[in-house]
Amino acid sequence: MPVSFPQHHPHHLASRIDQHLTGFLEAWRAPVSDPDVEAAYQVLNDFVLGGGKRIRPQLCYWGWRGAGGDDCEEIIKAAAALELCHAGLLIHDDIMDGSELRRGRATVHKDLARLYDRPGAEAFGHVGGILLGTLSLAWSDAMLSSCGVDPLRLRVAHHIFDAMRTEVISGQYLDMLAQLRAGATVDEALTVIRFKTAKYTVERPLQIGGALAGASLELLNAYSRFGLPLGEAFQLRDDLLGTFGSAAETGKSALDDLREGKHTVLIAHAVRHASPAQRAHLRRWHGDPELTEERAEELRQILRDTGAVARVEEMIGQRVREATTALAEAQIKPEAASALGVLADQLAHRTR
Repeated sequence: MPVSFPQHHPHHLASRIDQHLTGFLEAWRAPVSDPDVEAAYQVLNDFVLGGGKRIRPQLCYWGWRGAGGDDCEEIIKAAAALELCHAGLLIHDDIMDGSELRRGRATVHKDLARLYDRPGAEAFGHVGGILLGTLSLAWSDAMLSSCGVDPLRLRVAHHIFDAMRTEVISGQYLDMLAQLRAGATVDEALTVIRFKTAKYTVERPLQIGGALAGASLELLNAYSRFGLPLGEAFQLRDDLLGTFGSAAETGKSALDDLREGKHTVLIAHAVRHASPAQRAHLRRWHGDPELTEERAEELRQILRDTGAVARVEEMIGQRVREATTALAEAQIKPEAASALGVLADQLAHRTR
């Protein structure tokens, strides 16, 4: 007997979001009758529809419901636009990080390279990935603009959407700068988290949904008080999973962040509290593209021994408590408050 989920259950919401994404992608087929162009579009479609938790669209939906919006297809379509934005940013992020896996499958640029077994295929994959990522970002604009919500409210929401994209790109740039500089401090790493993830993953999706429903400034500010600490907790958990998780659980190699030399709060805390020998070992191997699993385990042990892992877990707990308090104080519709409480726990304590 098939499992039936309630109308607002996360699985049911994700299914409705995917239905709108599928319909949109079918409507926006390759405009050129060329089999290789059509193959590239298929790679993008498979990536958009082939995985992901639909976190941002779900938060957008509950931002709408929390502001008194009714359940309707217009908000599902608007929320789904955030997934197209996310897909485009992930494709670009994987190229910048040199990642080979995403969601347990080959990344888009690797998929494109594999379509062509000839010299230059890898470079072509990178260029093609940049184009497909940009296309997905452009489509997110088109999908949001055509969602059918009241134009005046849509204009306010679109302004927040524009701010979100500006913030996340600035956060990504800061993240790249940290790898060129001598090393990020804990405060600098937290700034990257705030702009690259916290605002983009939780705060702004909630506010976009709220604005589409005509939320007051007071409620939008309440979403911020809830969303920023929760978004930071989400990324801190992601940093732990990126270093200590398994590819089977996370869909990405646990060596990627260490090989890339990502300057996370985890690393910043370890460097600050390491002995001279530990610090030298971190600086020698963190960021080495040829890092082996054996050396990676040595780095992980330093992260444990310096108290970095325990400190990050403590920071996650602090931020979850702050978000929970903000949620309890906010004037949000009860059903939405309940759903957001469940999502908060899932985002901060997930294992993948």
